[in-house]
Amino acid sequence: MPQKALKYDIEVLEKGRVELQVPFIPGSHVTVFVIEQPCDIFNDLLEASQSSVGFWDNAYDDEDWNNA
Repeated sequence: MPQKALKYDIEVLEKGRVELQVPFIPGSHVTVFVIEQPCDIFNDLLEASQSSVGFWDNAYDDEDWNNA
């Protein structure tokens, strides 16, 4: 029987507790696998470096900097 896998990235709460909402009806039986993700202190910087630079591409900013 085919099974659908769902992935949730969540933070562990006090006393090692995790909470999440799943799209199953109450009373459904599920199997949960818990895998700790390594702590990556540079993840925010990596995501920021890959984000759009479109913010800087605007006529008002160009005009201000060109006349500075």
